[in-house]
Amino acid sequence: MTATRGSRLAGRATRIAPSPTLILVAKAKALIAQGADVIRFDAGEPDFPTPQRIRDAAKRAMDEGKTGYTAASGMPELKQVIADKLERDNGLCYEPSQIIVSCGGKFALYVAMQALFQEGDEVLVPAPYWVSYPPMVELAGASAVIVPTTAEEGFLASAGRLAEHIGPNTRGLILNSPSNPTGAAYDEAQLGAIAELAVERGLWVLSDEIYEKMLYGGQRFAGIAAQGEAIRERTLVFNGVSKAYAMTGWRIGYAAGPGPVIKAMGAMQSQSTSNPTTISQYAAMEAMAGPQDDVAEMVAAFEERRGRVVELLEALPGVSCRMPVGAFYVLPDMGSHLGKRVGDQRIETDADLSEYLLSQHHVAVVPGSAFGAPGFQRISYACSMDAIEEGVARIARALGELEPA
Repeated sequence: MTATRGSRLAGRATRIAPSPTLILVAKAKALIAQGADVIRFDAGEPDFPTPQRIRDAAKRAMDEGKTGYTAASGMPELKQVIADKLERDNGLCYEPSQIIVSCGGKFALYVAMQALFQEGDEVLVPAPYWVSYPPMVELAGASAVIVPTTAEEGFLASAGRLAEHIGPNTRGLILNSPSNPTGAAYDEAQLGAIAELAVERGLWVLSDEIYEKMLYGGQRFAGIAAQGEAIRERTLVFNGVSKAYAMTGWRIGYAAGPGPVIKAMGAMQSQSTSNPTTISQYAAMEAMAGPQDDVAEMVAAFEERRGRVVELLEALPGVSCRMPVGAFYVLPDMGSHLGKRVGDQRIETDADLSEYLLSQHHVAVVPGSAFGAPGFQRISYACSMDAIEEGVARIARALGELEPA
């Protein structure tokens, strides 16, 4: 009995599965290590190098010996740079004490949920959603209430749709705009209605704005915290340097919000990760405070790729794909190809289809079911135009080999 009790895992560890996207990345990398030519449509990171000016700032920090601990919630100088950014770009005024810097935007979201939610609480999560939102809610002891949306609705949850899912235990709402995996983004009018609902029902809003800089076709960024003082007092804004500045591996994200919540998050962070990497914090200061030309160049390249990948996918029989307005993902509907077979293999689910594309045709995509969108496939166009052309050509050949079951 003692041996059994001593070897068991905590319930929370057994209920949480590894990130599906990271599992696909690992499989793709394993094939590449074996010599396979894999087209990577699975990666959620820019294919550009971190700009030289940012790398130089990190080198200077190392050369000057700035390699020790900082405050657990981030350097005051970096918090001021973030405050300046939020005021300049978003019209939001925060004191440095209302900002926390974390080891990536993902951990900032995680620690916020640990601070805000507990057993018995419910949190609204519009679908399609980023794969980590529901598990993060569950790790806080709360329940994720999935709010479905459709392609016809632009994959956006209206205030009316959200209201239908609010119950007596609903305490929060997670918004991701622009979205991973759909590339959809809310406008001012939509956010105004959601803000009114959140204030009326007393909900906390966690606004994940990590793809803020990646908008196309004249779409302007809108954030819910800018919809008035009442909603700002109930909102946590999350962002970071990973996507806009090609700094995924540097692991710097941040949150801004009401002082008491940020203070609680800081206390929790001090007992878990302590401070984010010091050298990365100096690099992040340069990223946000320095010239932004490199961001514009990346966004222009993504916009060109966006148009081409949608054009190619729309030309495939039985495939439909909405034109996204942001991020660097498309979410084509390939559900018409499920239920088919190739040889002795049956393609019953979107996971089966993604496994078939990877193992037989060396194209890595992520099944939509991982994002709450069964029948779809997430394709990242954070890759070269040549890779886009070749990758979609491989998908065309793969789908062409499928036969009715």
